[in-house]
Amino acid sequence: MSIKHKKIFSYIKDLSVETPDPESLIVARERISKYALNLDITSKPLKNKMIEVFTKLIYKDKENSKKKTYFEMVHSTVIQIEEENPKKEELKKFILCDLQIEIYPKIQETFIHILKLSGFPQIKISGKVDFMKLYKERSN
Repeated sequence: MSIKHKKIFSYIKDLSVETPDPESLIVARERISKYALNLDITSKPLKNKMIEVFTKLIYKDKENSKKKTYFEMVHSTVIQIEEENPKKEELKKFILCDLQIEIYPKIQETFIHILKLSGFPQIKISGKVDFMKLYKERSN
């Protein structure tokens, strides 16, 4: 069961697109299938039972190519917990899994749009993120 909450707002907290030169863009376009998406989810408690949740997406070349492009976006979502004293483990599952299932599709859509505007109009990020699996991995 998910924790009862209210989404207050969300925004792009930090954004980095690094393409050093035109040659790097050309090489990155040719190698874009070798790029991998990494996720990192963290949170910070705020006042009044609010939590700021950071969903960080990093899209980079898996290999150490000299000519490459680097993308990173930190998306912040501020929520207010409407339950009294949720258990710590329930809150952890909520932040890493349940909330991400709710907010991630819009975050990914925004990130892909930024990649397209950054010189990669044909970009497609395939594969679905299994947040339950990520949560279980972090719990072990």
